[in-house]
Amino acid sequence: MRKLTATKMPSISKKNIESKSSTIEFNVGELEEKSSYEKRNVDLGMTIAEQSLGLEVDKATNKRLLRKADIYICSMMSIVYAVQYMDKQTNAYASIMGLREDLKMHGNQYSWVGTCFYLGYMAFEIPSSLALQRFPVAKTSGIFIILWGFVLCMSSVPKTYAGFIVVRTILGILESAVTPAFILLTSQWYKREEQLLRTSIWSASAGLGAILGALIAYGLAIRDPSSLPMASWRLLYVILGVITIGLGLVFLIHVPDAPSFAWFLSEQDKILTAERIRSNKQGFGSRKFKMYQLKEVFQDVRTYLYFFLMIAAEIPNGGIGSFGSIMLQDMGYTNGKALLMGTPFGAVEFVGIVLVGYVAQRTQCRMFVAMFSYCLNIVSGCLLAFPSANNVQLAGYYLQGMAVIGWICFISCVTSNSAGHTKKVVTSAICMIGYCVGNLIGPQTFVAEEAPHYRSAKIAIVVCFGVCLFLTVAVYFVNLRANRIREEKNEKLDPSFLNSEFADLTDFENPEFRYAL
Repeated sequence: MRKLTATKMPSISKKNIESKSSTIEFNVGELEEKSSYEKRNVDLGMTIAEQSLGLEVDKATNKRLLRKADIYICSMMSIVYAVQYMDKQTNAYASIMGLREDLKMHGNQYSWVGTCFYLGYMAFEIPSSLALQRFPVAKTSGIFIILWGFVLCMSSVPKTYAGFIVVRTILGILESAVTPAFILLTSQWYKREEQLLRTSIWSASAGLGAILGALIAYGLAIRDPSSLPMASWRLLYVILGVITIGLGLVFLIHVPDAPSFAWFLSEQDKILTAERIRSNKQGFGSRKFKMYQLKEVFQDVRTYLYFFLMIAAEIPNGGIGSFGSIMLQDMGYTNGKALLMGTPFGAVEFVGIVLVGYVAQRTQCRMFVAMFSYCLNIVSGCLLAFPSANNVQLAGYYLQGMAVIGWICFISCVTSNSAGHTKKVVTSAICMIGYCVGNLIGPQTFVAEEAPHYRSAKIAIVVCFGVCLFLTVAVYFVNLRANRIREEKNEKLDPSFLNSEFADLTDFENPEFRYAL
């Protein structure tokens, strides 16, 4: 671990910030020219943090700034995430709308439609994450969204199985930037104690996407084929692709790359926003890639726990995401009815996740919430796997809508507990690679020879969530022990090292950092 050089700084400059009631005068320490932290290497928010130092954000102002972040940032992330999930689910909808028959799929070929998407996603996860660090995060992700919408439209073109596989792989590449971008945006705009609920909100919006996507697919499925310009499943890809392109353009214009560039904040509000998130000890992010932070990622045991937990959590998600509509068919529903029966799944996902996220924020016990989630997932997996009654299996299927709660808790852990921008970017990329690996494996657990019941795949769901529960307990005790050791040592940064919260320090470097539990 690299040692910090905290300078003595006898030379100071005065800054004056005018508030509504008074002028506040305070001192700002500057780093020496040859110190280990040059100004060009620190956080994007360092300049504005120098202006905010010494200000206090009262409750009314904090509430007002939080409301603005929710309206302008969280709402846009929620809409994009809903559309992204809707796009991902198009395969599940199309699978019972003629996709498999038109492209002459047989055996396990349909399983590879879901798998190839995550192959592209995984292959491009590191490059896309590095692009998000090197270039403006909102502009970069907006371009990715527009391109993915275009490729989604192109999913309607292939006449062969091979061509369709190629398009789906490219689509996975282009969707790889969205979740890492949202992790970074959440850490820029929200205090650590606020991040879990906001992550829950934009993640839970996938449930709204599931409802809307199912209704669009149902509307196309019941239409007379002769009244449509192309096969209903092909038209589905075009409609959702056009929606995505339009949304990408709005995102590109609307979302700022950092609070200091926000068009909807006054100059004073930008300064107050920097002060509001100072307690995160993570700043807005740095565009300089730092090798020592990369090494630290692989020295941190949490990285490996996150990675394997993501794999275990996403194997069920990958399977249900691709085979959900087919599983509903197995329960005795017709094609159209199976599409409609998927809408309660989205409702359970949205309401359940937001509610649990709210409870987690009120209690500030995200790890216990994750443990509860995985216990619930084990129960729902058992309801899917073992009873023969269709109604019981349907209940288990709907409860799987809350499976993402544990995933949200760990994404918020990456947001809150990985300090240092390079470390955060790489850690989130590794987590998303684990996410991809799980989603790659998931569809392969649905073996064609076991159709339509897929008993082995359902048992795999139970086993995977059992592994998740074990790893969650491990992460909790790792963080608890680290916090206790730091409390016992009670080490502090040099008091003369001002604005250390915006110096792009990692959680290992900063002895004052505490891990959120």
